[in-house]
Amino acid sequence: MTLLTVENLSVAFGAKRVVEGVSFAVERGETVALVGESGSGKSVTALSCLRLLPGAGANPAGRILLDGTEVLSAPEAELRRLRGGVAGMVFQEPMTSLNPLHTVERQVGEAITLHRPMAGAALRARVIELLRRAGFPNAEERLAAYPHQLSGGQRQRVMIAAALANDPKLLIADEPTTALDVTIQAQILELLETLKRDLGMALLLITHDLNIVKKHADRIVVMKDGHAVEQGRVADIFAAPAHPYTRMLIATEPRGAPPPVADGAAEVMRGEEVRVHFPIRRGLLRRVVGHVRAVDGVSVTVHEGETVGLVGESGSGKTTLGLAMLRLEESAGAIRFEGTPIQGLPRAALRPLRRRMQIVFQDPYGALSPRMSVAEIVGEGLAVHEPGLGSAAREKAVATALEEVGLDPAMAERYPHEFSGGQRQRIAIARALVLKPRFLVLDEPTSALDVSVQAQVVELLRALQAKHRLAYLFISHDLRVVRAMAHRIVVLKDGRVVEEGEAARLVAAPREAYTRALMAAAFDLRTEAAPGLRT
Repeated sequence: MTLLTVENLSVAFGAKRVVEGVSFAVERGETVALVGESGSGKSVTALSCLRLLPGAGANPAGRILLDGTEVLSAPEAELRRLRGGVAGMVFQEPMTSLNPLHTVERQVGEAITLHRPMAGAALRARVIELLRRAGFPNAEERLAAYPHQLSGGQRQRVMIAAALANDPKLLIADEPTTALDVTIQAQILELLETLKRDLGMALLLITHDLNIVKKHADRIVVMKDGHAVEQGRVADIFAAPAHPYTRMLIATEPRGAPPPVADGAAEVMRGEEVRVHFPIRRGLLRRVVGHVRAVDGVSVTVHEGETVGLVGESGSGKTTLGLAMLRLEESAGAIRFEGTPIQGLPRAALRPLRRRMQIVFQDPYGALSPRMSVAEIVGEGLAVHEPGLGSAAREKAVATALEEVGLDPAMAERYPHEFSGGQRQRIAIARALVLKPRFLVLDEPTSALDVSVQAQVVELLRALQAKHRLAYLFISHDLRVVRAMAHRIVVLKDGRVVEEGEAARLVAAPREAYTRALMAAAFDLRTEAAPGLRT
Protein backbone atom coordinates (compact mmCIF):
# COMPACT_ATOMS: atom_id res chain seq x y z
CA MET A 1 0.00 0.00 0.00
CA THR A 2 1.30 3.47 -0.92
CA LEU A 3 2.32 5.63 2.06
CA LEU A 4 3.49 8.77 0.24
CA THR A 5 2.33 9.95 -3.18
CA VAL A 6 3.84 13.02 -4.86
CA GLU A 7 2.12 14.11 -8.06
CA ASN A 8 3.27 16.88 -10.37
CA LEU A 9 4.98 18.81 -7.56
CA SER A 10 6.25 22.26 -8.50
CA VAL A 11 7.92 24.69 -6.11
CA ALA A 12 8.76 28.33 -6.76
CA PHE A 13 10.49 30.90 -4.58
CA GLY A 14 8.99 34.08 -5.88
CA ALA A 15 9.47 34.04 -9.66
CA LYS A 16 12.18 31.36 -9.54
CA ARG A 17 10.93 27.81 -10.08
CA VAL A 18 13.23 25.28 -8.39
CA VAL A 19 11.13 22.08 -8.68
CA GLU A 20 8.84 21.34 -11.61
CA GLY A 21 6.53 18.44 -12.36
CA VAL A 22 8.05 15.89 -9.96
CA SER A 23 6.06 12.70 -9.31
CA PHE A 24 6.98 9.57 -7.34
CA ALA A 25 5.60 7.28 -4.63
CA VAL A 26 6.92 5.55 -1.51
CA GLU A 27 5.38 2.21 -0.54
CA ARG A 28 5.17 1.06 3.06
CA GLY A 29 8.40 -0.60 4.19
CA GLU A 30 10.52 0.40 1.20
CA THR A 31 13.45 2.78 0.72
CA VAL A 32 13.24 5.35 -2.06
CA ALA A 33 16.33 7.47 -2.75
CA LEU A 34 16.21 11.00 -4.19
CA VAL A 35 19.59 11.59 -5.84
CA GLY A 36 21.24 14.39 -7.76
CA GLU A 37 23.79 17.14 -7.40
CA SER A 38 23.46 20.23 -5.21
CA GLY A 39 20.73 22.48 -6.54
CA SER A 40 18.81 19.63 -8.20
CA GLY A 41 15.79 20.12 -5.91
CA LYS A 42 16.16 17.01 -3.69
CA SER A 43 15.87 18.73 -0.31
CA VAL A 44 13.16 21.14 -1.47
CA THR A 45 11.10 18.15 -2.64
CA ALA A 46 11.62 16.34 0.67
CA LEU A 47 10.73 19.40 2.76
CA SER A 48 7.60 19.91 0.66
CA CYS A 49 6.37 16.48 1.76
CA LEU A 50 5.80 17.95 5.26
CA ARG A 51 5.27 21.56 4.14
CA LEU A 52 8.47 22.63 5.87
CA LEU A 53 9.69 25.07 3.22
CA PRO A 54 10.90 28.31 4.82
CA GLY A 55 8.96 31.56 4.62
CA ALA A 56 5.91 32.67 2.72
CA GLY A 57 7.93 32.98 -0.51
CA ALA A 58 7.76 29.24 -1.21
CA ASN A 59 4.80 28.32 -3.41
CA PRO A 60 4.42 24.52 -3.74
CA ALA A 61 1.79 23.29 -6.16
CA GLY A 62 0.60 19.85 -7.21
CA ARG A 63 -0.54 17.04 -4.91
CA ILE A 64 1.15 15.35 -1.94
CA LEU A 65 -0.74 12.56 -0.18
CA LEU A 66 0.81 11.28 3.08
CA ASP A 67 -0.93 8.35 4.77
CA GLY A 68 -4.21 9.41 3.20
CA THR A 69 -3.91 13.12 4.09
CA GLU A 70 -3.51 15.88 1.48
CA VAL A 71 -0.48 17.79 2.77
CA LEU A 72 -0.53 20.98 0.69
CA SER A 73 -4.07 21.91 1.79
CA ALA A 74 -3.95 20.51 5.34
CA PRO A 75 -4.68 22.89 8.25
CA GLU A 76 -1.96 23.56 10.83
CA ALA A 77 -3.38 21.15 13.38
CA GLU A 78 -3.28 18.31 10.86
CA LEU A 79 0.25 19.25 9.82
CA ARG A 80 1.39 19.05 13.45
CA ARG A 81 0.00 15.50 13.60
CA LEU A 82 1.79 14.52 10.39
CA ARG A 83 5.12 16.06 11.42
CA GLY A 84 6.62 13.57 13.82
CA GLY A 85 3.47 11.52 14.25
CA VAL A 86 3.35 10.07 10.73
CA ALA A 87 6.68 11.16 9.26
CA GLY A 88 9.93 11.90 11.10
CA MET A 89 12.69 14.04 9.61
CA VAL A 90 16.46 13.72 10.00
CA PHE A 91 18.08 16.89 8.72
CA GLN A 92 21.42 17.15 6.93
CA GLU A 93 23.51 19.02 9.49
CA PRO A 94 22.78 17.98 13.09
CA MET A 95 25.05 20.66 14.57
CA THR A 96 22.80 23.41 13.18
CA SER A 97 19.54 21.45 13.49
CA LEU A 98 19.96 20.78 17.22
CA ASN A 99 19.44 23.63 19.68
CA PRO A 100 22.87 24.48 21.15
CA LEU A 101 21.25 25.69 24.39
CA HIS A 102 19.27 22.52 25.15
CA THR A 103 20.50 19.19 26.49
CA VAL A 104 20.07 15.87 24.73
CA GLU A 105 17.32 14.90 27.18
CA ARG A 106 15.34 18.08 26.59
CA GLN A 107 15.56 17.93 22.80
CA VAL A 108 14.45 14.32 22.46
CA GLY A 109 11.85 14.82 25.22
CA GLU A 110 10.37 17.80 23.38
CA ALA A 111 9.81 15.65 20.28
CA ILE A 112 7.82 13.22 22.47
CA THR A 113 5.71 15.72 24.40
CA LEU A 114 4.65 17.60 21.28
CA HIS A 115 2.47 14.61 20.43
CA ARG A 116 1.69 12.92 23.74
CA PRO A 117 1.53 14.04 27.39
CA MET A 118 4.42 12.60 29.35
CA ALA A 119 6.66 13.88 32.15
CA GLY A 120 9.03 12.92 34.91
CA ALA A 121 10.46 9.41 35.15
CA ALA A 122 8.27 8.08 32.34
CA LEU A 123 9.52 10.77 29.93
CA ARG A 124 13.15 10.16 30.90
CA ALA A 125 12.72 6.41 30.43
CA ARG A 126 11.25 6.99 26.95
CA VAL A 127 14.14 9.32 26.00
CA ILE A 128 16.68 6.70 27.11
CA GLU A 129 14.79 4.00 25.18
CA LEU A 130 14.84 6.11 21.99
CA LEU A 131 18.54 6.95 22.34
CA ARG A 132 19.35 3.28 22.83
CA ARG A 133 17.24 2.38 19.79
CA ALA A 134 19.24 4.96 17.82
CA GLY A 135 22.47 3.25 18.90
CA PHE A 136 23.61 6.02 21.24
CA PRO A 137 26.21 4.57 23.62
CA ASN A 138 25.84 5.17 27.37
CA ALA A 139 22.54 7.00 26.88
CA GLU A 140 21.84 7.46 30.60
CA GLU A 141 25.21 9.13 31.16
CA ARG A 142 24.85 11.63 28.29
CA LEU A 143 21.35 13.01 28.92
CA ALA A 144 22.79 16.27 30.25
CA ALA A 145 25.19 16.72 27.35
CA TYR A 146 24.86 19.62 24.89
CA PRO A 147 25.32 19.22 21.10
CA HIS A 148 28.82 20.72 21.07
CA GLN A 149 29.92 18.03 23.55
CA LEU A 150 29.01 15.22 21.14
CA SER A 151 30.75 13.79 18.09
CA GLY A 152 29.17 14.08 14.64
CA GLY A 153 27.91 10.50 14.78
CA GLN A 154 26.42 11.01 18.26
CA ARG A 155 24.62 14.19 17.15
CA GLN A 156 23.17 12.35 14.18
CA ARG A 157 21.91 9.59 16.52
CA VAL A 158 20.19 12.23 18.69
CA MET A 159 18.45 13.53 15.56
CA ILE A 160 17.35 10.00 14.68
CA ALA A 161 16.10 9.40 18.24
CA ALA A 162 14.00 12.58 18.07
CA ALA A 163 12.64 11.61 14.65
CA LEU A 164 11.59 8.19 16.02
CA ALA A 165 9.91 9.66 19.10
CA ASN A 166 6.37 8.84 17.98
CA ASP A 167 6.99 5.68 15.94
CA PRO A 168 6.52 7.30 12.51
CA LYS A 169 5.49 5.31 9.45
CA LEU A 170 7.92 7.27 7.24
CA LEU A 171 11.42 8.54 7.98
CA ILE A 172 12.78 11.29 5.72
CA ALA A 173 16.60 11.36 5.94
CA ASP A 174 18.23 14.33 4.20
CA GLU A 175 21.92 13.55 3.55
CA PRO A 176 22.17 11.72 6.90
CA THR A 177 25.85 10.78 6.48
CA THR A 178 27.36 13.89 4.86
CA ALA A 179 30.73 14.87 6.43
CA LEU A 180 30.79 11.79 8.69
CA ASP A 181 33.72 9.36 8.78
CA VAL A 182 33.33 6.28 6.60
CA THR A 183 32.99 4.02 9.63
CA ILE A 184 30.34 6.26 11.22
CA GLN A 185 28.56 6.51 7.85
CA ALA A 186 28.38 2.72 7.70
CA GLN A 187 27.04 2.55 11.27
CA ILE A 188 24.34 5.19 10.65
CA LEU A 189 23.20 3.52 7.43
CA GLU A 190 23.11 0.10 9.08
CA LEU A 191 21.12 1.64 11.94
CA LEU A 192 18.57 3.06 9.50
CA GLU A 193 18.28 -0.34 7.82
CA THR A 194 17.70 -2.04 11.18
CA LEU A 195 15.11 0.51 12.30
CA LYS A 196 13.28 0.27 9.00
CA ARG A 197 13.13 -3.52 9.30
CA ASP A 198 12.23 -3.66 13.00
CA LEU A 199 9.65 -0.87 12.96
CA GLY A 200 8.22 -1.50 9.48
CA MET A 201 9.00 2.06 8.42
CA ALA A 202 9.40 3.43 4.92
CA LEU A 203 12.50 5.54 4.24
CA LEU A 204 12.86 8.51 1.89
CA LEU A 205 16.63 8.93 1.57
CA ILE A 206 18.08 12.12 0.07
CA THR A 207 21.72 11.78 -0.99
CA HIS A 208 24.25 12.54 -3.70
CA ASP A 209 26.28 9.40 -2.92
CA LEU A 210 25.31 6.64 -5.36
CA ASN A 211 27.33 4.04 -3.44
CA ILE A 212 24.91 4.51 -0.55
CA VAL A 213 21.94 4.22 -2.92
CA LYS A 214 23.26 1.02 -4.49
CA LYS A 215 23.60 -0.68 -1.09
CA HIS A 216 20.55 0.60 0.76
CA ALA A 217 17.70 1.70 -1.57
CA ASP A 218 14.93 -0.23 -3.31
CA ARG A 219 14.03 2.43 -5.83
CA ILE A 220 15.70 5.60 -7.06
CA VAL A 221 14.48 8.98 -8.34
CA VAL A 222 17.17 10.94 -10.19
CA MET A 223 16.77 14.72 -10.10
CA LYS A 224 18.42 17.40 -12.21
CA ASP A 225 17.59 21.11 -12.28
CA GLY A 226 14.31 20.55 -10.44
CA HIS A 227 13.07 17.73 -12.69
CA ALA A 228 12.85 13.98 -12.06
CA VAL A 229 14.76 12.82 -15.15
CA GLU A 230 14.65 9.08 -14.38
CA GLN A 231 13.29 6.68 -11.79
CA GLY A 232 12.96 2.95 -11.25
CA ARG A 233 14.31 0.00 -9.30
CA VAL A 234 17.92 0.48 -8.18
CA ALA A 235 19.18 -2.70 -9.85
CA ASP A 236 17.58 -1.72 -13.15
CA ILE A 237 18.87 1.87 -13.10
CA PHE A 238 22.43 0.85 -12.27
CA ALA A 239 22.40 -1.92 -14.87
CA ALA A 240 20.97 0.17 -17.71
CA PRO A 241 20.61 3.91 -16.96
CA ALA A 242 18.53 5.58 -19.68
CA HIS A 243 19.19 9.28 -19.09
CA PRO A 244 22.62 10.79 -19.92
CA TYR A 245 22.68 12.57 -16.55
CA THR A 246 22.12 9.29 -14.69
CA ARG A 247 24.90 7.67 -16.69
CA MET A 248 27.19 10.56 -15.79
CA LEU A 249 26.40 10.26 -12.06
CA ILE A 250 27.03 6.51 -12.06
CA ALA A 251 30.28 6.82 -14.01
CA THR A 252 31.61 9.79 -12.05
CA GLU A 253 33.91 8.90 -9.21
CA PRO A 254 37.46 10.03 -8.44
CA ARG A 255 39.52 7.59 -10.49
CA GLY A 256 43.03 7.01 -11.71
CA ALA A 257 46.23 7.69 -9.85
CA PRO A 258 48.50 10.69 -9.22
CA PRO A 259 51.51 11.34 -11.48
CA PRO A 260 54.53 9.35 -10.28
CA VAL A 261 57.09 10.95 -7.99
CA ALA A 262 60.37 11.63 -9.76
CA ASP A 263 63.39 9.56 -8.71
CA GLY A 264 65.47 11.46 -6.20
CA ALA A 265 62.72 14.04 -5.56
CA ALA A 266 63.80 16.59 -2.99
CA GLU A 267 62.38 16.47 0.51
CA VAL A 268 60.05 19.45 1.03
CA MET A 269 58.51 18.93 4.48
CA ARG A 270 59.49 16.64 7.35
CA GLY A 271 57.98 16.24 10.79
CA GLU A 272 59.73 14.08 13.39
CA GLU A 273 57.99 12.94 16.57
CA VAL A 274 55.49 15.80 16.33
CA ARG A 275 53.38 16.17 19.46
CA VAL A 276 50.39 18.42 20.16
CA HIS A 277 48.97 18.05 23.67
CA PHE A 278 46.04 20.23 24.78
CA PRO A 279 45.77 20.87 28.55
CA ILE A 280 42.65 19.77 30.44
CA ARG A 281 41.79 22.41 33.07
CA ARG A 282 39.33 21.95 35.90
CA GLY A 283 38.25 23.62 39.09
CA LEU A 284 37.82 27.23 40.07
CA LEU A 285 41.51 28.00 39.48
CA ARG A 286 41.51 26.12 36.15
CA ARG A 287 44.41 23.90 37.15
CA VAL A 288 45.84 21.53 34.55
CA VAL A 289 44.78 18.01 35.52
CA GLY A 290 45.85 16.22 32.35
CA HIS A 291 46.34 16.52 28.60
CA VAL A 292 44.51 15.52 25.42
CA ARG A 293 47.17 13.92 23.23
CA ALA A 294 45.79 15.12 19.90
CA VAL A 295 49.03 14.26 18.08
CA ASP A 296 51.41 11.98 19.94
CA GLY A 297 54.78 11.38 18.33
CA VAL A 298 53.90 11.35 14.59
CA SER A 299 56.62 11.43 11.93
CA VAL A 300 55.83 12.20 8.28
CA THR A 301 57.86 13.25 5.22
CA VAL A 302 56.57 14.77 1.95
CA HIS A 303 58.73 15.05 -1.19
CA GLU A 304 58.48 17.27 -4.24
CA GLY A 305 55.61 16.12 -6.46
CA GLU A 306 54.33 13.70 -3.81
CA THR A 307 50.95 13.41 -2.08
CA VAL A 308 50.84 11.89 1.39
CA GLY A 309 47.30 11.04 2.48
CA LEU A 310 46.36 11.39 6.16
CA VAL A 311 43.33 9.25 7.01
CA GLY A 312 41.49 8.28 10.16
CA GLU A 313 38.27 8.99 12.02
CA SER A 314 37.31 12.40 13.41
CA GLY A 315 39.48 13.12 16.42
CA SER A 316 42.38 11.04 15.13
CA GLY A 317 44.63 14.12 14.85
CA LYS A 318 44.68 14.63 11.07
CA THR A 319 43.90 18.35 10.92
CA THR A 320 45.88 19.12 14.07
CA LEU A 321 48.98 17.51 12.53
CA GLY A 322 48.50 19.48 9.31
CA LEU A 323 48.24 22.76 11.22
CA ALA A 324 51.28 21.85 13.32
CA MET A 325 53.37 21.20 10.19
CA LEU A 326 52.56 24.75 9.04
CA ARG A 327 53.33 26.18 12.49
CA LEU A 328 49.69 27.22 12.83
CA GLU A 329 49.39 25.08 15.97
CA GLU A 330 51.88 24.96 18.85
CA SER A 331 53.70 21.62 18.90
CA ALA A 332 56.78 19.80 20.09
CA GLY A 333 59.17 17.77 17.96
CA ALA A 334 61.23 18.65 14.91
CA ILE A 335 59.72 20.22 11.77
CA ARG A 336 61.85 21.00 8.71
CA PHE A 337 60.72 22.87 5.60
CA GLU A 338 63.06 22.62 2.61
CA GLY A 339 65.76 21.50 5.01
CA THR A 340 65.32 24.46 7.35
CA PRO A 341 64.26 23.78 10.97
CA ILE A 342 61.17 25.93 11.51
CA GLN A 343 59.97 24.65 14.88
CA GLY A 344 61.73 27.31 16.95
CA LEU A 345 61.72 30.16 14.45
CA PRO A 346 60.27 33.46 15.69
CA ARG A 347 57.35 34.92 13.75
CA ALA A 348 59.50 37.45 11.86
CA ALA A 349 61.86 34.73 10.60
CA LEU A 350 58.98 32.40 9.73
CA ARG A 351 56.98 34.95 7.76
CA PRO A 352 59.09 34.85 4.54
CA LEU A 353 58.61 31.06 4.43
CA ARG A 354 54.83 31.22 4.75
CA ARG A 355 54.22 32.03 1.10
CA ARG A 356 55.82 28.71 0.12
CA MET A 357 53.64 26.62 2.46
CA GLN A 358 49.91 27.15 2.17
CA ILE A 359 46.63 25.52 3.21
CA VAL A 360 43.26 24.88 1.53
CA PHE A 361 40.52 24.51 4.13
CA GLN A 362 37.66 22.04 4.23
CA ASP A 363 34.64 24.30 3.88
CA PRO A 364 34.64 26.50 0.76
CA TYR A 365 31.61 28.34 2.16
CA GLY A 366 33.26 29.35 5.42
CA ALA A 367 36.82 29.82 4.15
CA LEU A 368 36.07 32.81 1.89
CA SER A 369 35.08 36.21 3.24
CA PRO A 370 31.61 37.12 1.94
CA ARG A 371 32.56 40.82 2.03
CA MET A 372 35.54 40.50 -0.33
CA SER A 373 35.52 40.07 -4.09
CA VAL A 374 37.34 37.14 -5.67
CA ALA A 375 40.12 39.50 -6.80
CA GLU A 376 40.58 40.70 -3.21
CA ILE A 377 40.48 37.16 -1.79
CA VAL A 378 43.03 35.73 -4.22
CA GLY A 379 45.22 38.85 -4.13
CA GLU A 380 45.27 39.21 -0.35
CA GLY A 381 48.35 37.00 0.04
CA LEU A 382 50.22 39.04 -2.56
CA ALA A 383 49.41 42.22 -0.64
CA VAL A 384 50.93 40.66 2.48
CA HIS A 385 54.00 38.99 0.97
CA GLU A 386 54.71 41.34 -1.96
CA PRO A 387 53.59 44.78 -0.75
CA GLY A 388 55.67 46.50 -3.43
CA LEU A 389 53.85 44.78 -6.29
CA GLY A 390 51.92 47.24 -8.45
CA SER A 391 48.17 46.93 -8.99
CA ALA A 392 48.54 45.91 -12.64
CA ALA A 393 51.02 43.14 -11.77
CA ARG A 394 48.81 41.96 -8.94
CA GLU A 395 45.76 41.82 -11.22
CA LYS A 396 47.77 39.82 -13.75
CA ALA A 397 48.92 37.35 -11.08
CA VAL A 398 45.32 36.93 -9.83
CA ALA A 399 44.06 36.37 -13.39
CA THR A 400 46.77 33.75 -14.01
CA ALA A 401 45.90 31.92 -10.78
CA LEU A 402 42.19 31.89 -11.67
CA GLU A 403 42.93 30.56 -15.16
CA GLU A 404 45.08 27.80 -13.68
CA VAL A 405 42.16 26.54 -11.59
CA GLY A 406 39.73 26.73 -14.51
CA LEU A 407 37.93 29.98 -13.69
CA ASP A 408 37.34 32.92 -15.99
CA PRO A 409 39.37 35.95 -14.81
CA ALA A 410 36.37 38.09 -15.77
CA MET A 411 34.69 36.66 -12.64
CA ALA A 412 37.26 38.35 -10.39
CA GLU A 413 34.95 41.18 -9.35
CA ARG A 414 32.18 38.84 -8.20
CA TYR A 415 31.60 37.75 -4.60
CA PRO A 416 31.67 34.19 -3.12
CA HIS A 417 27.88 33.86 -2.85
CA GLU A 418 27.69 34.08 -6.66
CA PHE A 419 29.60 30.81 -7.10
CA SER A 420 28.84 27.11 -6.65
CA GLY A 421 30.63 24.99 -4.04
CA GLY A 422 33.06 23.60 -6.59
CA GLN A 423 33.86 27.06 -7.91
CA ARG A 424 34.45 28.35 -4.38
CA GLN A 425 36.90 25.54 -3.74
CA ARG A 426 38.73 26.51 -6.94
CA ILE A 427 38.92 30.09 -5.64
CA ALA A 428 40.43 28.79 -2.38
CA ILE A 429 43.00 26.79 -4.37
CA ALA A 430 43.80 29.86 -6.50
CA ARG A 431 44.36 31.88 -3.31
CA ALA A 432 47.02 29.38 -2.27
CA LEU A 433 48.57 29.01 -5.73
CA VAL A 434 49.01 32.71 -6.41
CA LEU A 435 51.95 32.74 -3.97
CA LYS A 436 53.69 29.91 -5.87
CA PRO A 437 54.01 27.56 -2.87
CA ARG A 438 55.95 24.30 -2.74
CA PHE A 439 53.91 22.63 0.00
CA LEU A 440 50.12 22.54 0.37
CA VAL A 441 48.04 21.13 3.22
CA LEU A 442 44.70 20.12 1.70
CA ASP A 443 42.25 19.70 4.58
CA GLU A 444 39.20 17.75 3.38
CA PRO A 445 39.05 19.82 0.15
CA THR A 446 36.31 17.67 -1.44
CA SER A 447 34.13 16.64 1.52
CA ALA A 448 31.48 19.35 0.96
CA LEU A 449 31.23 18.74 -2.79
CA ASP A 450 29.06 16.58 -5.05
CA VAL A 451 30.73 13.46 -6.41
CA SER A 452 31.02 14.88 -9.93
CA VAL A 453 32.60 18.07 -8.59
CA GLN A 454 34.89 15.97 -6.36
CA ALA A 455 36.22 14.24 -9.47
CA GLN A 456 36.84 17.60 -11.16
CA VAL A 457 38.74 18.97 -8.13
CA VAL A 458 40.83 15.77 -7.90
CA GLU A 459 41.76 16.09 -11.59
CA LEU A 460 42.62 19.76 -11.06
CA LEU A 461 44.85 19.06 -8.04
CA ARG A 462 46.67 16.27 -9.88
CA ALA A 463 47.24 18.50 -12.91
CA LEU A 464 48.57 21.34 -10.75
CA GLN A 465 50.88 18.95 -8.93
CA ALA A 466 52.29 17.62 -12.21
CA LYS A 467 52.81 21.15 -13.55
CA HIS A 468 54.39 22.72 -10.47
CA ARG A 469 55.83 19.64 -8.68
CA LEU A 470 53.80 20.54 -5.60
CA ALA A 471 54.06 18.56 -2.38
CA TYR A 472 50.64 17.77 -0.85
CA LEU A 473 49.62 16.67 2.63
CA PHE A 474 46.10 15.49 1.79
CA ILE A 475 43.74 15.13 4.77
CA SER A 476 40.49 13.27 4.17
CA HIS A 477 38.05 10.72 5.56
CA ASP A 478 36.95 9.84 2.00
CA LEU A 479 39.20 6.91 1.15
CA ARG A 480 37.99 6.79 -2.46
CA VAL A 481 39.36 10.29 -2.99
CA VAL A 482 42.56 9.46 -1.09
CA ARG A 483 43.10 6.40 -3.28
CA ALA A 484 42.90 8.61 -6.38
CA MET A 485 45.18 11.32 -4.95
CA ALA A 486 47.85 9.81 -2.71
CA HIS A 487 51.20 8.15 -3.37
CA ARG A 488 51.52 7.14 0.28
CA ILE A 489 48.95 6.88 3.09
CA VAL A 490 49.42 7.43 6.83
CA VAL A 491 46.62 6.05 9.02
CA LEU A 492 46.08 7.87 12.33
CA LYS A 493 44.13 6.81 15.39
CA ASP A 494 44.04 8.70 18.67
CA GLY A 495 46.97 10.86 17.60
CA ARG A 496 49.29 7.97 16.69
CA VAL A 497 50.31 6.28 13.45
CA VAL A 498 48.59 2.90 13.13
CA GLU A 499 49.90 2.02 9.68
CA GLU A 500 51.58 3.70 6.72
CA GLY A 501 52.77 2.67 3.29
CA GLU A 502 52.42 2.94 -0.46
CA ALA A 503 48.78 3.83 -1.27
CA ALA A 504 47.85 1.00 -3.64
CA ARG A 505 49.32 -1.63 -1.31
CA LEU A 506 47.70 -0.23 1.81
CA VAL A 507 44.24 -0.01 0.20
CA ALA A 508 44.50 -3.51 -1.30
CA ALA A 509 46.10 -5.29 1.67
CA PRO A 510 45.97 -3.34 4.95
CA ARG A 511 47.84 -5.07 7.76
CA GLU A 512 46.20 -3.58 10.84
CA ALA A 513 42.65 -4.39 11.97
CA TYR A 514 41.79 -0.68 12.33
CA THR A 515 42.91 0.03 8.76
CA ARG A 516 41.00 -2.99 7.47
CA ALA A 517 37.83 -1.67 9.13
CA LEU A 518 38.31 1.76 7.50
CA MET A 519 38.81 0.16 4.09
CA ALA A 520 35.84 -2.16 4.58
CA ALA A 521 33.54 0.77 5.36
CA ALA A 522 34.77 2.72 2.32
CA PHE A 523 34.96 -0.07 -0.27
CA ASP A 524 32.31 -2.52 1.02
CA LEU A 525 34.83 -5.23 1.85
CA ARG A 526 34.09 -8.04 4.28
CA THR A 527 36.32 -7.92 7.34
CA GLU A 528 36.29 -8.32 11.09
CA ALA A 529 35.61 -5.26 13.23
CA ALA A 530 38.68 -3.43 14.44
CA PRO A 531 39.23 -3.25 18.17
CA GLY A 532 38.71 0.25 19.49
CA LEU A 533 36.79 1.43 16.43
CA ARG A 534 34.43 4.16 17.65
CA THR A 535 30.69 3.66 17.71
